[in-house]
Amino acid sequence: MDTKDLLLSIKNISKTYSNGVQALKNVSLDVPVGMYGLLGPNGAGKSTLMRILSTLQIPDEGSIYLGKIDIVAQPNELRQTLGYLPQDFGLYPKSRAEDLLNHFAILKGITNRMARKEVVEKLLRKTNLYEVRKQKVGGFSGGMRQRFGVAISLIGNPKLLIVDEPTAGLDPGERVRFLNLLSELGEKSIIILSTHIVEDISELCTRMAIINKGSILLETKPLEAIEKLKGKIWRRIVEKKLLPQLEIEHKVISTKLFNGKTVVHIYSREHPGSGFEEINPDLEDVYFCKIRSNGIIEKKVLL
Repeated sequence: MDTKDLLLSIKNISKTYSNGVQALKNVSLDVPVGMYGLLGPNGAGKSTLMRILSTLQIPDEGSIYLGKIDIVAQPNELRQTLGYLPQDFGLYPKSRAEDLLNHFAILKGITNRMARKEVVEKLLRKTNLYEVRKQKVGGFSGGMRQRFGVAISLIGNPKLLIVDEPTAGLDPGERVRFLNLLSELGEKSIIILSTHIVEDISELCTRMAIINKGSILLETKPLEAIEKLKGKIWRRIVEKKLLPQLEIEHKVISTKLFNGKTVVHIYSREHPGSGFEEINPDLEDVYFCKIRSNGIIEKKVLL
């Protein structure tokens, strides 16, 4: 499959579970080659969409195409060019990394021994695990486990790679190594990075969507969304007891504790008054504007 004009087209996808929870509501996205961020809080519908894209679930309505492949009607065809790294994945802890990756390569259909050996070595080097290939995966750190998961998902050179909450629990050094690896892979494949961590999206993705309660709130380029908030985000440090009154008087989008006091970010097109200073917005401000201020901030501000 040629990646030049490759596009993942998601149209009007909905999914309701048997308990009545509507996990997805008429979701539509066009995802090009490169790193694409899907950002939302826990329970927003991210994992349901990822499972549908990876053919583990079937939507109630809508269509999904990867190029000419109908993902709903042709799941087996999609699986031939799919890589999926779920948030939690099991490994055989007593198996050596090299042996386990070789096993997964067999399952993926690489039956020629020499070809399989070449693939396994290449993937171990790409994920910076070659030096520990003889170690048992049960002794791997969190970051090493994630990189090994990527190695498994890359067997067969997938054109669609789905990564669900990949950096949760990683230390800063492992997180950087893991994100650098994903960035390199995004040059030739569609990589969907599903996360609730804003920094992961801001550092990697050229396009993104914000999802909450099963609906897409915003689809944009991160830098464009940040630019449109310039001059509209203000900060003030207050005593915690003053926060309830501020929430009545202003459009508070986020609060953080700092040295025992509360740092408040608000949205306002005009100077909100004494004590506030204008700040340069970031992607976190964009995120909280959409998540916490639906119906307060006009859509035209961010879209």
